[in-house]
Amino acid sequence: MKKPQAAVRSRLRKQASRQEGSEKRVLSSSQVKPSTAAGLAKRQEVAWQASVSSYHLFRDTAEVMAFRENLLNWYDREKRDLPWRRLAEGEVDLDRRAYAVWVSEVMLQQTQVATVIDYYTRWMQKWPTLQDLAGASLEEVNQLWAGLGYYSRGRRLQQGARKVVEELGGHVPHTAETLQRLLPGVGRYTAGAIASIAFGQATGVVDGNVIRVLCRVRAIGADSSSTLVSQHLWGLAQQLVDPARPGDFNQAAMELGALVCTPQHPHCSQCPVRSLCRAYQKVERGKLLASQSLPGSPDVEECASSTELCQLCAHPTEPWDQTLGVTNFPRKASRKPPREECSAICVLEQPRALGGPQILLVQRPSSGLLAGLWEFPSVTAEASGRCQREALLQELQSWAGPLPASHLQHLGQVVHTFSHIKLTYQVYGLALEGQTPVTIVPPGARWLTREEFHTAAISTAMKKVFRVYEGQQPGICKGSKRSQVSTPSSRKKPSPGQQLLDSFFRPLIPTDSSNLNSMAQ
Repeated sequence: MKKPQAAVRSRLRKQASRQEGSEKRVLSSSQVKPSTAAGLAKRQEVAWQASVSSYHLFRDTAEVMAFRENLLNWYDREKRDLPWRRLAEGEVDLDRRAYAVWVSEVMLQQTQVATVIDYYTRWMQKWPTLQDLAGASLEEVNQLWAGLGYYSRGRRLQQGARKVVEELGGHVPHTAETLQRLLPGVGRYTAGAIASIAFGQATGVVDGNVIRVLCRVRAIGADSSSTLVSQHLWGLAQQLVDPARPGDFNQAAMELGALVCTPQHPHCSQCPVRSLCRAYQKVERGKLLASQSLPGSPDVEECASSTELCQLCAHPTEPWDQTLGVTNFPRKASRKPPREECSAICVLEQPRALGGPQILLVQRPSSGLLAGLWEFPSVTAEASGRCQREALLQELQSWAGPLPASHLQHLGQVVHTFSHIKLTYQVYGLALEGQTPVTIVPPGARWLTREEFHTAAISTAMKKVFRVYEGQQPGICKGSKRSQVSTPSSRKKPSPGQQLLDSFFRPLIPTDSSNLNSMAQ
């Protein structure tokens, strides 16, 4: 039976008070106390606001109160029913509540809500408490995280859980300052989200959705990723957060950005704070001016400072575009294109292995890109086909012993973009027909059945590579905007031997449900 919210909040406050004393003992004397850090942040905020035009601020307390009330009323009516909200709501144990929020916030980084729901549900079923996660192996964590992308997130989440269990007495720090200081992989945003949602600390948060909302509401046209703009946005978030309902307010601001104040097609007519939005006001007055066919500029409040001097206004070389409306904000600096790399990779299969066909996988190093995941044997390659073929064959033989070089066939390529690398895989295949099955491999390698492959800790890119090997999706892979699969024309008319091999196996096509917001896995 769900407990009344008032009783839950009361119990949370009591537990937080009891925990505060034990948590302070964890901090060394050399660390800055949260109160000191908060005081310093407050002084910096006041100094910064004094140098900024009021056009980009909330100077009026009534505006702040109206923003809070309108946003929270909208959230209470329109918020989505999400598993992490259900799990955290009504949970009286502070650490379990914080853990539920922590997992969701880490999974939601750069990842769509629709993608996260299934992963989150399976994760919490497998590891319902911090202690359960701390006792899991990295292999298990990678296996469940496979396909979600940014794999270091899962690894750091487990590292954080182990630190809480082994060093902090099983208790999650309950302020944003201590969360960020003590837990690996917990940055400013995640710390603020956990502290406000789980522990009721009145601290603001800034993520991509909040950036978009605040830039439009206060007409901030400068590069939102710059240090100065970021500092100002955090100051606005802290000023606006409702001290009575900080967790709900922060979730409401993010929900507004996700559902209404969207990047390309915002629904301004449904926005609960449009009467306070400078971007919306500018659009509406521009429409009025156009309808009246009057000369001159719209009668709308503008930044009092010269745009050449104001560090929060758009640069003069990027003037307001009436056709874009509120999507003039936020402005983003052009991103550096990812560096390009090439790899030769091979699916090595034993069709006649005992227990059914098996494929060889090797484990990546424990650090770096896709750390600890399993993949097909590969080598860094240049464009030259001859060199990459010879290097790849040597790599394969280092894992599986002597192999028939003449059977190594180039099948096609997969182009997969990670956050900072555009990696082209030249895909090869080698089926060990008529040979004695290899049963012993060095440490770091293993033979898996096709069924085991689909449940192993592998990246989405490896699933794409395997699809090329199976020969089921020639041309562009339609399942991802960030990954392309292509095969040479010779694959359209397979040889009689290949036809026999294809007929021997029933293709197993994995489904890739992962879809990141702004970066590939």
